[in-house]
Parts: sequence; structure tokens; C-alpha cells
Amino acid sequence: MTGANSSESEPGTGRQLPPRRRFLVPAVIIVVVALLIAAVLWLRPGGDQGDGDSVSTAGSSVDVSDLPPPSEVAVPDLSDAESRDPEDLLADGPVDAPVVLVVFTDYQCPYCARWTHDTLPALQDYVERGELRIEWRDVNVYGEDSVRAARAALAAAMQGRHADYQQALFDGGEIRSSSQLSDEALIELADDLGLDPVQFTEDMQSEQVGSTILDNAARGIELGAMTTPSFVIGGTPSVGAQPTEVFTDQIDEALEEADA
Repeated sequence: MTGANSSESEPGTGRQLPPRRRFLVPAVIIVVVALLIAAVLWLRPGGDQGDGDSVSTAGSSVDVSDLPPPSEVAVPDLSDAESRDPEDLLADGPVDAPVVLVVFTDYQCPYCARWTHDTLPALQDYVERGELRIEWRDVNVYGEDSVRAARAALAAAMQGRHADYQQALFDGGEIRSSSQLSDEALIELADDLGLDPVQFTEDMQSEQVGSTILDNAARGIELGAMTTPSFVIGGTPSVGAQPTEVFTDQIDEALEEADA
């Protein structure tokens, strides 16, 4: 792991990112929490390992009864991941929605494609009721194809068509091949969707779009979102394209907490 003052590279470009003050990486915290929960469940009386009373670690014995139950394992609050920026073109839903879902994604991630196809439509009902705001952050961990696609999606957003373009990139819950993510193919897709191809090309290749995509990716990686898709739901981190009910349950719970 690099130190707080070391430089990092923009995913897929090799460009150096400016030094940033970093904090504990939530992805690591999530893994530790998961391991702790597994250990608690595995070592409790009735488990398959040991006698259920104690476990030896590094020469010392730990009483299993001293371990916290899974429900009491602390989960980090990542509410700071929410931007609630009214000028954010990669967001859907009211700025003052009671719950914000931040999605860290990649256009070359097959699980992201599946989640967008299978689960996102169910979440749109919350957006339409003003209960949920979704903020998209492309982390582009898969490289240059991902970066180009992210730039194209933002260029489409500048014409008010982010959702349409995103769905086209993830058509049928599948990712596009590398040849389908070339500059020419992305411009052709914009034209097929009825966007102004000249404006789209200019925006996609602009410094403004490039800077925004770079900043979003850097922020996602800073938060530890190296596994896609990753999410922050009402400040609570979540990893993986889990079943739709998992997300609707979490959103319902966050809405209840917001009303309390």
C-alpha cells in the first residue's frame, strides 16, 4: 500500500494523480468485517470447528463468548461519498432525496452490466417518488476501454441522455467488446440514439470531461472501490451485484431511518 504522500496513476492512462490525504480504505474494512462475521458464526457453539469455547491465535486463547455478534460489528459511515451536487450530470433524482445511492461501476465489468439491467429498473421507482438519488462514479479499473466509455457516457449526459447511453452500453445486461468501445463506435452509438454527433465528439474529447472522469475515478479508488460494482447506500458500503431485494431492503431501511 502506498503512503499518504505517494502519487497514484489514473486508471488506464498512466497519468499521475496529485497527492491526496487518504483515510482508512472502506473496502479493506468491509473485508475485515466479513471475516470477523464469518469467524463469529464459524466459532460459535454448534459450529464445525473446535469445541465452541475458545480458539487459539498466536499462542493465546480467545474466548468465543467475548466476540461480538455479527449484528454488532461496526460498519463505516461513508456519507461523505455523496456529492449532492445540483450540477452533477451523472446523477439521477432530487438533490434533497432522503437517501443517496452512490454506484461505483465500470463499463467493462460484466457484473455492473448485469446489475444495471436487472436491479436498476426496480430502483427507478424510488427515484421517481423523490425518495432516492443515484450518483454514478466510473472507476475505470479495466483500462482504456473503460475510460473511453466513461467519457462517452458523460458526453451523452451533457445532452441529457446519460441513462439512455448507459443502457445502450450495457444492452441486454452484457458488456461491449473492445472494438465496440472505440471512439468511432461510441460516436456511432450516440448518433444512433439521436444525439448530436458533432457536439458529442467535441464533448467526449474535451478537457472538462476528461478531468471529471479522472476525478471521479480517483475518488472511487480513494474510497477503496477497486471491486465493481460497489455501492454506498445511505452512507453504508456494500460490494457486489447482489439480488435486487438486498438493495430495496437496504433503501427501505435507510428511508425508515431518515423518517425517524
